[in-house]
Amino acid sequence: MDYSTIKYELKDGILTLRLNRPERMNAVNEEMYYEITDLLQKNREKDTVRVVILTGSVRVKDGKEKQAFCAGADLKKHSEGERTHAQKRQYIEQAHETTRLLYRYPKPIIAAVNGPARGAGAEMAFACDFIIMSDQASIAFPETGLGTFVGGGVTLHLPRIVGQMQAKELIYTGRVLDAQAALDLGIALYAYSMDEYMVKVMEFASNIAAKAPVSITMAKKHLQRSSLLDLETILQLEADAILSCMDTEDWQEGIDAFTEGRNPVYRGR
Repeated sequence: MDYSTIKYELKDGILTLRLNRPERMNAVNEEMYYEITDLLQKNREKDTVRVVILTGSVRVKDGKEKQAFCAGADLKKHSEGERTHAQKRQYIEQAHETTRLLYRYPKPIIAAVNGPARGAGAEMAFACDFIIMSDQASIAFPETGLGTFVGGGVTLHLPRIVGQMQAKELIYTGRVLDAQAALDLGIALYAYSMDEYMVKVMEFASNIAAKAPVSITMAKKHLQRSSLLDLETILQLEADAILSCMDTEDWQEGIDAFTEGRNPVYRGR
């Protein structure tokens, strides 16, 4: 399928998904949500995909370049014509289907926030496993200033990271966080200058891609639900996960590589 709002590249186990509406600062519309979910679903079970990077693009205007991750919902599109209540709900559910897929995806996803992330763009970033920001990036939830509300699971994810009081402040006020502020709050894992940014992101992704895929999938699945369960349930689920890993060829490969003093070559089975 040809995509008009995204671009992608698969290299060395890393699928890079690039939002591609730079003329609108990658503002999200229905088509972009559909294309993101379509690409991810098609690559969900592929052994050749170990890690996903979600990132933006560069806007060029009057000969000047500006980094763009995602400016949020396309408000210009929203202002065109009247939508029925059912159409509004369909749009919201499509957005939530995208963030749900990002959060539950079996492979790690890195939000490489290269430029401004607002509203829906920040929601997609928070649904990923990691947020890595450039020094030209910023993140904010401007919804209360626009008469709307956050979505994409932000009221779950944000308090877990920054605490309830900080989450309220960020959502109530819409305060814009630059990369350093996001790093200080634990929202960003790393922040880099733009000239080394994607090199560092790829290094991080390659590190994860080199690990055993089944083990990584188990880690993501169990870490995401651990805070919702009691210790005994977690111990049983962890035991099941360990046994599942021990039944794979990759488990034996890890043991053999360790004893032979070489780097393991994992195949996801």
